Amino acid sequence: MRTNISAALSAVVLVLLAVLVPLSALSAWVDLEIDNPDRYVAAMEPLASDPGVQDTMSTLITDEATKQIDPGLLQGASLGFLHGAVQSFTTTDAFRSAWVAANRTAHEAVTAALNGESGKDVRMDLAPVMQQAKQNLVDSGVPFADEFPVRRTDITLLTADRADQLRQTFRPLRAGGVWPAVGTLVFAGATVLLAAARGGPGRRGSALAALAATAVVGLGFAIGALVLRGAIAVARNRVLAGVPGSDRDGAAAVYDALTSSLLTAVWIVLAAGLAVALCAVFARMWAGRRSARPETAAPGRGSGPLTPLTARGPAPGNSFGHDR
Repeated sequence: MRTNISAALSAVVLVLLAVLVPLSALSAWVDLEIDNPDRYVAAMEPLASDPGVQDTMSTLITDEATKQIDPGLLQGASLGFLHGAVQSFTTTDAFRSAWVAANRTAHEAVTAALNGESGKDVRMDLAPVMQQAKQNLVDSGVPFADEFPVRRTDITLLTADRADQLRQTFRPLRAGGVWPAVGTLVFAGATVLLAAARGGPGRRGSALAALAATAVVGLGFAIGALVLRGAIAVARNRVLAGVPGSDRDGAAAVYDALTSSLLTAVWIVLAAGLAVALCAVFARMWAGRRSARPETAAPGRGSGPLTPLTARGPAPGNSFGHDR
């Protein structure tokens, strides 16, 4: 009966941790990275060197240029030269600076959408990038680059309906902040302490029960990390499924950059959980084997090897307690 109860409690702990670990990690990620403008921009800044992002931005800038400049001026080789010049611009420090400025503005739009302050599409204004691109093209002697008017040029990051979905999903996560992670750790520690308190008699019984609970907790953290990894993969596929094929590489790079710290947390929690579980299992096995060994008392304390007299029993004609 006691074994069945212990198995049921272990299953409950595993299920709870499989739910709590990913939720607490997501809540901390939203609080520490998505809602933090500096961390958000720091995560997006390296994408300025990503080939997928550079190709996407080159195409967008070139297309915008062809819309705003007289089409008769750009024909054949001139259009190819313009695209090549823009592609070269995306490898410069000026592009990186413009990319950072654009993403800082985009973060404000994303935050406003998640706060419910906007029921419209979430857009990213490429005007800072376009201004730097124009200046670079003029300095490089690209024909008609000075006729390239810099206007507000937006790309859609989130449609209004998708922003509403994210708002509903992120609202409880943003409200929790880092506290769900703290609560998960407290729950794990309380599980081990309660197991020790309810363990068998003596210190050895409490220690064995605590080790068993520690193994379950470590396994629960590992399972929770795997659940989170699966959720990230599923969300990535859903996000990219709605992105046009020409922009998919850039969108994938953005998604991977934003979830990079989350994936790092997944592997850390998985490794730590498995390590804790394995160490607890081996420690419990070692303690169990040690307790099963027969103890041999030191000589001269009455519990050593039997002497011939005690082995043969009392002397003939005598009994314990009186003499004949």
